[in-house]
Order: sequence, then structure tokens, then C-alpha cells
Amino acid sequence: MKIAVFATKSYDRMFFERENQAYHFELEFFQAGLDSVTASLAIGFDAVCVFVNDELDADCLAKLAAGGTRIVALRCAGFNNVDLQAAAGHGLSVVRVPAYSPYGVAEHAVALILGLNRKTHKAYNRVRERNFALEGLLGFNLHSKTVGVIGTGKIGEVFCRIMQGFGCRVLAMDPCPNKACLASGVEYVGFEPLLEKSDILSIHCPLTPETFHLIGGEAVERMKQGVMLINTSRGAIIDTVAVIKGLKSRKIGYLGLDVYEEEADLFFEDISDKILEDDVFARLLTFPNVLITGHQAFFTSEALENIASTTFANIACLEKGVACPNLLPHPGQSS
Repeated sequence: MKIAVFATKSYDRMFFERENQAYHFELEFFQAGLDSVTASLAIGFDAVCVFVNDELDADCLAKLAAGGTRIVALRCAGFNNVDLQAAAGHGLSVVRVPAYSPYGVAEHAVALILGLNRKTHKAYNRVRERNFALEGLLGFNLHSKTVGVIGTGKIGEVFCRIMQGFGCRVLAMDPCPNKACLASGVEYVGFEPLLEKSDILSIHCPLTPETFHLIGGEAVERMKQGVMLINTSRGAIIDTVAVIKGLKSRKIGYLGLDVYEEEADLFFEDISDKILEDDVFARLLTFPNVLITGHQAFFTSEALENIASTTFANIACLEKGVACPNLLPHPGQSS
């Protein structure tokens, strides 16, 4: 089995080569992401392994199929970047890693909350300059605050438990309430009550047509004055322009992002010596109450081990013709 691994960094290669000692696949690593232009690199490969910002549209998938590819292995949970209808039409099997880092992502969301609240990043820089003044560093107790959670899958469930550990009241919204969350005391409410009652709002749902720009102008208006908004899910769930307006009006008091709607041209690369051409992102960076990390919430050693092992297990299942639990159903096909 020949596998072309796209959008790879040194850490991806290290974990995949280590895991491959048990499988002996023929691996080729490409730094380039996969799209319709780079699809020609996959000619002759049985499978491609791709990440969150690779673009597997109809054109790309047609080229993969024509080049002999039969398997698309996502090394991530989300699959909004794959045209599943086109994949089905070309007979391509699409697999994913559904829960590679629930603790890592949930813990990172909490790190953003704590950083924004207690301003540890600012305090660190002050102390290094021997400035020990406390003005501007005032925070608040998390205990007794109301935390709203959008999406209570595996990541959302872990996040709820952590926030309950801080003594927070946790509200949640999800079309399929999580039994474990219900048992622990999480209260499920509608979207509007969630917005209106939450001191902190954290997003943990997938990007779908229904969640695209879920947090837009109307949603921002319904939020509590000075709300803290956290997104470690997918960038396009937030309408960034609307959120910037919310920051300017002081409706949003704190914003923590690990994802960004147009991140494909920014994240995972060192562009420190280049001009930042994204004016919207540049505007976000001007706010003192905004904390942004570059899609690193998943980035733990445990997660990278899980990604590599699950990806290879998925491919091995398809190669052997046995049932794969992480196979994405074709559109219209029940899972």
C-alpha cells in the first residue's frame, strides 16, 4: 500500500514513521497541502493522508481517482473540506480520526479562558521587564460563573467536566444531548437562552451548513455584555467581521481563538518575515482583549500518537476489506 502524506511537518513524519513500524506501508511525505493543483503528486498512490486545511473539492477528487487513489484518510475529525458526494461518485473511501484529542482540545480551551481572564501572557512579559505593577491585570473568579457550551460531543463533554470542576454552572446546546453530560448536571437549553445567560461561551461543534457563521451579528447582540467567547472548533462557525463589531461595541469583553475562518493562508507556517495581507486578522491582533493561538489545541504527543495509529488502522481495515468504524458514509447513506 502506497500512501502520500500531504501537509506534513517534522512532527507528523516522526509519529507516522514510528507507527509504520507495525504496518510497513510505503510512505511518501509532501510538505505541500493537497488541492486540485497538487493532486498530481498523488498519481500512483493507493491512498492519500490529508489534514484540516487541504482542499478536496470535486476537481481534486476527480484527479485523485484518475491517478489510481482509492482511499482518502483524514488525520483529523472534521471533514468539511471534503466533497463527500464527489468522493462517492468516484468510488473513493473516506476515513477520519474522530476523537484523537478530546482532552487536549478541551484543556486548551480552558487555557485560553484562564489566559484571557488572568492575563498571564501580559504578566509574563511585564515581569521579564521587571514591571511588577498589577494595574490592568484584574481578573474574575470562574467559580459560580455560567458557561455555555455549543456542542457536547467527546471534546465538549470533557470541557463541561473541567468547567464543573471550577464550580461553574454549565449550560449546553446540542441536537443530541450527551447522556454523560446530563448525568453530571449539565443543563440543555435553546440557542437564545444559551447566548443570553452565559458569562463564557465555548464552541465545540463541527462545521456544517447549519453551523456556518452560527455566531453572527444577531447572536452577538443576544450575548451578555462583556461575554467571553472561545472557539477551538472551526473558524467559520464564527463570522469574524461580526465578532470584531462586538469587540468594538464592548459586547464581547474577551475573545479566545485557536481557529480562524481564513486560516489556511496563515496557520502552520512561519510567516514572521512577510507582510500580513489579511486585514481582518490584522484587525483582530490590535485588540488587547483578544488571545489567538495557531490551531494548536490538538497538539499533544498523545494526540499525534492517536492520529497516526488510527489513520493506519483505518487504512489497514479498508485494505483488508473489513468493516472500518471510522468510514464516512456516502451522502444519503445512513451511518
